[in-house]
Amino acid sequence: MLVVDLERRDSRRGEFTTLTLAHQSERISTSPFWPEERFRLAGVARGQAVRVRGEVGQFNGRRQLKVATLVPLKPDEVDLRGLLPSIASTEPFWRALDRWRQAIGGPRLARTVALFFDDATFRARFESCPASTSGHHAELGGLLRHTWEVAAIGRTIARTCGADADLVLAGAMLHDIGKLEAYRWSGTFEMTDAGALLGHVTLGMLMLDRGLAAQSPPLCTDGERLLLQHLIASHHGHQEFGAAMPPMTLEAEVLHFADNASAKATSMAKALTMDENFEADTLLSFRTLWEIDRRRAYRGRSDWGAAAEEDTAHGAGFDARPLDQGAKNGTAA
Repeated sequence: MLVVDLERRDSRRGEFTTLTLAHQSERISTSPFWPEERFRLAGVARGQAVRVRGEVGQFNGRRQLKVATLVPLKPDEVDLRGLLPSIASTEPFWRALDRWRQAIGGPRLARTVALFFDDATFRARFESCPASTSGHHAELGGLLRHTWEVAAIGRTIARTCGADADLVLAGAMLHDIGKLEAYRWSGTFEMTDAGALLGHVTLGMLMLDRGLAAQSPPLCTDGERLLLQHLIASHHGHQEFGAAMPPMTLEAEVLHFADNASAKATSMAKALTMDENFEADTLLSFRTLWEIDRRRAYRGRSDWGAAAEEDTAHGAGFDARPLDQGAKNGTAA
């Protein structure tokens, strides 16, 4: 497993340490290591792979691992990427995004997007980058999947409300490029110094500005560059949520809501699949969840009569099954 967090805290008994261990999308915290057990953590650091044995129990409604043995592994003993959560395949997402951008009507807009997405080095980093370090789409390839979702949602909204769908698509593809400089994902997912000091919104605007400034003749006009920069600057919607400016164009408004829809819907889907949020077979989570803004989640579902009709007091086909894998992961048609 991978040590994704190592936390030291004080108590009446003294300082103790807990680890958060992960294998792909599964995480579990350990029971405390007390001062007299500190020797057991020698050589253990955040971002390191360990071989662990123990017994899983419950503490305050959450799973907890009581560790029996913990052995740090050397870097050449395990592929850390195999321990990190990851999308199944990048190909369907690239296929859809590339098809959509090749249909962009304005040649200057198409060339500006291609400046990044025709670059093989950029694509290799983009398709492996997570979309967050611990929130929505926190997985290898998460940024690519999130970008496809934002583009798919944004194009639909744009066509419905009369916005420039090509410009919304360009904004969707460019809005999070700063995360390539804001995050590192070679071991655990974490913020770089640049990400901590400037944030991915500012870094994305700087990347776009550097890229365009290096082209001669210019790929687009100064006014067109401002429109694209504004899409990056405003996609979080509100300045208290990380936007440099609130949306001030129709396309920026559409992009903001598409970005939010992708992030919030994915967070809800993940919360519903996590058994530790629910007690036994209850439908309502027993606590509020930080992933969905401190709300509770409800697992109730129904086939609405699609299956064989079996009338019960609660309605035919009503259950609390988590989302199936297809609904959770989506497809990039």
